[in-house]
Amino acid sequence: MKILLFCENKYAVDILNPLQTEANRQGGHEVLWYVHQKKIPQFPLSNEVKYTFSIQEAYDFHPDAVFAPGNIVPYYLSGVKVSIFHGYAAEKRDQFRIRNYFDIYMTQGRYFTQEFEKLRQHHNDFEVLETGWTRQDWIVAHRHDFEKEREQMLRAHNCRQIVLYAPTFSPRLTSLPKIKQALTDLVNQKNVLLLIKLHPLTSREWVDEYKALANSHANIIFEEDNAVTKYMLLADVMVSDTSSTIYEMLLLDKPVVTLDTVSKNPYWKDIKDAAELSDAYEEVQNSPEMAEKRRWIIENYDPYSDGLVAHRMLEGVKDYILRNGVPEKRKLNLWRKYVCIKTFGNVKRR
Repeated sequence: MKILLFCENKYAVDILNPLQTEANRQGGHEVLWYVHQKKIPQFPLSNEVKYTFSIQEAYDFHPDAVFAPGNIVPYYLSGVKVSIFHGYAAEKRDQFRIRNYFDIYMTQGRYFTQEFEKLRQHHNDFEVLETGWTRQDWIVAHRHDFEKEREQMLRAHNCRQIVLYAPTFSPRLTSLPKIKQALTDLVNQKNVLLLIKLHPLTSREWVDEYKALANSHANIIFEEDNAVTKYMLLADVMVSDTSSTIYEMLLLDKPVVTLDTVSKNPYWKDIKDAAELSDAYEEVQNSPEMAEKRRWIIENYDPYSDGLVAHRMLEGVKDYILRNGVPEKRKLNLWRKYVCIKTFGNVKRR
């Protein structure tokens, strides 16, 4: 099978890579990455995989399947077009908006499957397959890889726990302007090591300010790496606001505290005053109610911790092709076609 991994944004690299790993394991597949050069001028896997910055080359590859963790994929590419999502944030209703670009929505767990099944019955031009989310495969394979590093960090800083601060970048939703002093107080009062991991799209102003905070405090570390999953594995508790990474932390069965989340019924501890952070940090680790809510998230959002998510995705596409053949393109209205061409450019058709 010829597989195109459609990598439009930096966060998509870690979501798509388990599919490359599984394709390599199975053998018999040809895999090409399309990388959006304006958004990812330096592709981190450039020495490891076959990739192109050219949408024309992606078209000429003539894929059997296109996997995309985003909202849009060019209609003129051949292949089964598969949406594999870029997170779990159910309160961001935008992810349930059908834009008609995909043949299959591969959902993370039954909560999302139920929502997309309702949409399928209405639109009747795509399929829904529950597979789990690919990043869980990476976690299964690497969950214990950082235990030694974690112990070394705690010992070097003489701290008892690690807290990860991972806010959203959205100016309207981010906690960055309101939480800096509370984070400093948490480090000083609770003897924790704070890892700051900002979203790649965070404005330069806030990046500089929080780098300066880390430089001024021995027990605060500013992490430059784009991948957040490693730091969730290292951490005991996450502090955030309205980031989809909250759910990834809960799926690790680890507690979360947020400041001013937009979620109406959060499955974690939300505070409205940053000064409450230190107390909330203690409370969330000792609350049976919070533990029960995490279990609900695990069961309903993504219970697939078997390391076989990418395998199910590839098998799902093979089954689709057996039943329907390989689509030459996706039928869209003129507006959607215009958006595709404006976003990714046009190609010379065969």
